[in-house]
Amino acid sequence: MTGSIYVAFGAAVMLSLLLGGLWIPFAIGIGGVLMLLLFEGTNSLNSVGFIVWGSMNSSTLSSVPLFILMAEVLLRSGVSGTFYAGLARLIWMLPGGLLQTNIAGSALFSAISGSSVATAAAIGGVALPRQKQEGYEISIACGSIAAGGTLGILIPPSIAMIIYASFTEVSVAKLFMAGLVPGLLLTVLFMSYIGIRSMLQPNLAPRAAAPERLGVYVLSLLQVLPVILIIGFVLGSIYEGLATPTESAAVGALVSFVVAAVVGRPNLSVYYEAVISAVKVSASLLFISLTAYIFAYAVESTGIAGDLTQFVVDLDLNVYLFLVVLFVMYALLGCLVDSIGMIVLTVPLLVPILDSYGIDLIWFGVMLVVVVELGQITPPMGINLFVVDAISKAGIGNVVRGVYPYYVLMAIFILALTIFPKIALWLPGHI
Repeated sequence: MTGSIYVAFGAAVMLSLLLGGLWIPFAIGIGGVLMLLLFEGTNSLNSVGFIVWGSMNSSTLSSVPLFILMAEVLLRSGVSGTFYAGLARLIWMLPGGLLQTNIAGSALFSAISGSSVATAAAIGGVALPRQKQEGYEISIACGSIAAGGTLGILIPPSIAMIIYASFTEVSVAKLFMAGLVPGLLLTVLFMSYIGIRSMLQPNLAPRAAAPERLGVYVLSLLQVLPVILIIGFVLGSIYEGLATPTESAAVGALVSFVVAAVVGRPNLSVYYEAVISAVKVSASLLFISLTAYIFAYAVESTGIAGDLTQFVVDLDLNVYLFLVVLFVMYALLGCLVDSIGMIVLTVPLLVPILDSYGIDLIWFGVMLVVVVELGQITPPMGINLFVVDAISKAGIGNVVRGVYPYYVLMAIFILALTIFPKIALWLPGHI
């Protein structure tokens, strides 16, 4: 049997286990270990311990639990609700009202959470009950939350980018810089769509009333300011070279405790719950990363990576056709696994092929995150769709109907990012 047959068997086992409902890290790990056993026998298991140690002994990955802790504290302490209320009053004049707040709030909160699901859950949990009560069209409200949540893995700090950097060994700081401009442009694109549609169909979103007193604006600014200061500190310290991503995440997590105590004033049990949740989420993500390293090592041991690279080169596809095929694959894969799962499964195999095409790994990292975002809202199985449906109880059909226009906008944005790579590469090239 050749190496390609072993890889095909391992991949088939992994996909079968995923479709059967087995947890992602176990499915990936079992597929990888089976490949090692079939290709090299039981002696190959001696290397697993070294792989486990090497994959987790990473300064890049050490920032992941800290960013997750920062988000958990702000989410559970009630700061996210206060932040949303203040932001809604500050941008009341934009057509679309709270729909605009959904996108703007997701963009800002994503700079803390680093996760699509966490962003959609945080903003959706606060926004959807209020919008139902005020008579917003439910499908467009759900669509704006699901689409806004995808900004969580594009606007830095992004957990998906950190995982990508750990596999490709590119600079996390440069990846964060590269994701900032595309993230802001996609936010503006979403908000522009809501504004235009709300002006054409005023019944979708009731016009918000202006705050009656100047003091309301001041209070609203004070409600938003703590979150903005945390974002500014975390990103600013990285961009200015004052701190590594791990150092800035540590200080950001500490500051989030202070902000939570001042703004949310939760009891001690809330902090305990935040820490426990952060440990569980971090362990889950890092376990996926660990098993992906085992799977990648098994694939590399068979020699299939070089064969696959040569096969793709021999197809003589131009770079744009190759990227189209790749992006369609990711959109479909998004129906089966989450964003981290997609990245850890595919990136180790793709890096040699990307090198053969001369594709910039920083640019591809941003592009990959945007395409993975698209997978998060791909009907009918995108994970953000189910998160919003669980919060809204509106039915998956309403969520899909609301998210469809954003799906088209993201596809257009991916095309623009492919034609004009400087959208992502301009900022890291100047700082």
